[in-house]
Amino acid sequence: MNNTMNITVYCGALAGANPEYARRAKELGEWIAENGHTLVYGAGDAGMMGAVSEGVIEKGGKTIGITPNFFVLAEVTRKDLTEIIISEGMSDRREKMIELGDAFIALPGGTGTLDEISEVAALKRIGKLGEIDKPVMLYNIDGFYDNLLSFFDAVLAEGFFEEEDRASIIEVRNIQDISEVIENAGGIHHNRNTQFDFL
Repeated sequence: MNNTMNITVYCGALAGANPEYARRAKELGEWIAENGHTLVYGAGDAGMMGAVSEGVIEKGGKTIGITPNFFVLAEVTRKDLTEIIISEGMSDRREKMIELGDAFIALPGGTGTLDEISEVAALKRIGKLGEIDKPVMLYNIDGFYDNLLSFFDAVLAEGFFEEEDRASIIEVRNIQDISEVIENAGGIHHNRNTQFDFL
């Protein structure tokens, strides 16, 4: 796919214990800007959120931040974004980030990050991300997502995933991996016939 994309990035409001997390988050932001894509994220100004948005902004890229009003009032929302969308609450925020996204990447983060990327993966399984194939990626920096990926392998082995379900959650380890996934994204996604009984 040659068109530019809205890339929804989920990540922590904290930087984490490993400095590599924030460094690679900023690198991702720089790559998004340099390739003409737009960052869609949670509008935070600190931690991993601050790092990825800083990378985009420093390279002159476009940023769309989506945040509930109580975060604006708490002054934890970045003010120098291209666009800020105020949501009614956390659920509305997630829905808007999904609606705007053409591709989804989870950087290291906590329960909020896991909740967000899990919802996207579940919606993709049941064909609710639309007919265009939108990739769902776990950015496995320094093995951060090794345990989660092993869990997904166990889910497959125990019969709660089909092969295509497991394959739809893509592990990426570097910018080159992400670039290749994005380059091949955007084709028509053919949904299987399902009764929605496999969640």
